[in-house]
Amino acid sequence: MIEAEDARLKRMSMRSWRRGTKEMDLILGPWSDAHLAGLSEERLALYDSLLNENDQDLLPWVLGQREPPAHLAALIAEIGAFARSRLAR
Repeated sequence: MIEAEDARLKRMSMRSWRRGTKEMDLILGPWSDAHLAGLSEERLALYDSLLNENDQDLLPWVLGQREPPAHLAALIAEIGAFARSRLAR
C-alpha cells in the first residue's frame, strides 16, 4: 500500500517530535517543522531512514561525539547546525 504524501509528512513529523528521548525531540522536532515540507523525495527517504536509527546513536552523531554513517553524514551535519543556531539565540 502506498502512503499518501500528506500522511507521510505527518507520520515523519510525529516521529520527529516523539522520539523517546527529550533531547532528540528538541533537535529533530523543530528541524522537521522547518524543513520537511520542502524536502525532495530523495531527502525525504534519507530522513525517513534516519528516523529508524536509535536515539542513543543519533545524539552523539548530532553532537559530533561520534562519526555518523557516511550516507547520513551530510543530513546529520545540517540538523546539528540547525539545532546549534536555534540554541545560540
